[in-house]
Amino acid sequence: MGRTLQVQAAQPVLEAALAAGLNLPHSCKSGHCGSCRAHLVDGLIHYPNGRPLGLSAAEEAGGFVLLCQARADSDLVVTARLIANVADVEIKTLPCRIERLTLLAPDVVQVMLRLPAVEALRFRPGQYLDVLIDNRRRSFSIASPPHDARLIELHVRRVPGGGFTERMFDGSGSAPAQSGGPLQQGSLLRIEGPIGQFIYRDGTGPVLMIAGGTGFAPLKSMLRHVLETGITRRIHFYWGARHLRDIYEESLVLEWVHRHPQLSFTAVLSEATAAEGRHHRVGWVHDAVIADFPDLTPLEVYAAGPPAMIEALRANFPRHGLAPERLYFDSFDYAPDAKRP
Repeated sequence: MGRTLQVQAAQPVLEAALAAGLNLPHSCKSGHCGSCRAHLVDGLIHYPNGRPLGLSAAEEAGGFVLLCQARADSDLVVTARLIANVADVEIKTLPCRIERLTLLAPDVVQVMLRLPAVEALRFRPGQYLDVLIDNRRRSFSIASPPHDARLIELHVRRVPGGGFTERMFDGSGSAPAQSGGPLQQGSLLRIEGPIGQFIYRDGTGPVLMIAGGTGFAPLKSMLRHVLETGITRRIHFYWGARHLRDIYEESLVLEWVHRHPQLSFTAVLSEATAAEGRHHRVGWVHDAVIADFPDLTPLEVYAAGPPAMIEALRANFPRHGLAPERLYFDSFDYAPDAKRP
């Protein structure tokens, strides 16, 4: 059954669809991952920055568009795939305070948020939330699992030019921050969530989980969910980064491996020093996965990280037997703060 919606001038079609309650597939919202690809049946669109990287010339010639970047130049008829609701969860806008900040790496800080005692945020492992501040929003994956949601854990990477992240790293002390000043312990924020279709799915077969950089955050939520709730499932976790310092919770993952025989772990460093290379795999994380699992047919794969990593997985894994519908991914850029729609 068709749906009709209104799109404002210069508004991305995906944004209008989501605001109208249409649960369309999407992930990065930056035109890289291709998740929001749809068929343009009739009408004209344009892309403010040219054809997105996630859409090939052949796909564009075949009438496909990426809804996250497409702007309508006329009335449109679009064929897109609706997906079922992620869960019977309510998207809420809630106040919270920064309970504590912990530096995990030179450019990554762990942020623990405390909600009011009378409020709760119900979510699924892998989902994310938006932090609303100064009429802007920043999206962060939830790193804590649903069964331990007393504090909501985020991993924030410092982004040059990102006002929110710069304020987070400039924060110190325990007094609440002034408006526009450093964010620190006690600072009041507002969050909106949960959001996203990248979620853990129940099953019994073997699983690969692949993180790139702070893509570890949603996978941490999934891993804790599986390991701490008694789910019996073989998991091999790969974490790809440039240097060892970027595998910022390696000691925690190794502790999990020691306690849970169902879990194995491989760190892969793309720019390893000679010393780092003596004790860790060197290269691209997707190449390491294929070297270890040349036949991916029986596996499910959960992957979270930058668009280049996700595109490498999407291009190479089906050639090794992975059914495309068994690759679940969250692709994101480390972008400056976005204005609230």
